[in-house]
Amino acid sequence: MDEAMDEGAREEYLAAGFAAGDERCMEAVYRRWRPLVHSIAYRCLGDDREAEDVTQQVFLAAWHGRLRYRPGPGGLGAWITGITRHKVADALEARTRRTRAAAAAVRASPGTAGPPGGPALQEAEQVLDRVLVLGELARLPSEQRRVLHLAFYGDLTQTQIADRTGLPLGTVKSHMRRALHRLRRSLPSAEPATR
Repeated sequence: MDEAMDEGAREEYLAAGFAAGDERCMEAVYRRWRPLVHSIAYRCLGDDREAEDVTQQVFLAAWHGRLRYRPGPGGLGAWITGITRHKVADALEARTRRTRAAAAAVRASPGTAGPPGGPALQEAEQVLDRVLVLGELARLPSEQRRVLHLAFYGDLTQTQIADRTGLPLGTVKSHMRRALHRLRRSLPSAEPATR
């Protein structure tokens, strides 16, 4: 058997094992395609931290969606590349939302209208707070961010999050606790500043 056939057979074996839930195949798939996924994400996003986060999201999504994988042109690599494009688009969309929120905060900044401490200032501070929280959420590891998102934006209990994600309940609680602890450390105190 020539080298090209050996590589093709190896790819088929990895794809079949991956789709069947073989963790060793998942590790091999990760080692095989991680550099490509990270390279695509970095090229599109221009930020190594975001690219690494997207890379983790891609492989997590691939693992959770492995039952939907169907061999086709390009095989598993093409499928993973497709997931990468979607996750990069999601990251760019999130970045756009953060930029719009920051622009809204600037437009509503103090001195644009109303008395000091009035509704315009309060609204600007709320927008800035949201921008700050979104920025800190984006820095969380993807699983912690996902758990917080499901809890606070999806209004799900920890048990419901465990059911939806397939994570053990203890893992969901740990992700939640670590994420909240990290946010408490990184966000400024909610106490009013004294002047």
